[in-house]
Amino acid sequence: MRPLITAAALTAFTAMTAPAWAGPDGLIRVKAGGDVATTMDALVQAVEGAGVTVFARIDHAEGAKGAGMDLAPEQVLIFGKPEHGTQAMQADPLTGLLLPMKVLVYEDADGQTWLVYQDVAEMFDDYDIPDDAEFVQSMTKGLKTLTTKAAGG
Repeated sequence: MRPLITAAALTAFTAMTAPAWAGPDGLIRVKAGGDVATTMDALVQAVEGAGVTVFARIDHAEGAKGAGMDLAPEQVLIFGKPEHGTQAMQADPLTGLLLPMKVLVYEDADGQTWLVYQDVAEMFDDYDIPDDAEFVQSMTKGLKTLTTKAAGG
């Protein structure tokens, strides 16, 4: 029994310390080397450099400050590529509720910066979108590439 518990603990520890990992919640977390602002700047640069449209950059901490509240650094980037998003919406118009894509960059309680986004295939699970659709695979690869680059990897 002890080897099984040790293996499970090691697996959990590895997932939590790896540069990127997917949780049971369908969110993919990528550990970043810089602070939130620097990481978000790198993400914007990576997205625009890939020819993808940036629609908005939202600074939740600034919004909180405007409301007289405190919030650790946290920003969201909303971006997309119509060639992919349109295909998803053609397959199921309700995917328009999920698109464009979003990546959250935040600082956790330990001061570590993370990029977080939803697994594309899982995001489309409740819609008429096959996991192996070419645009799903392209979105998945693109998000991984962009967030890895922004994280400093």
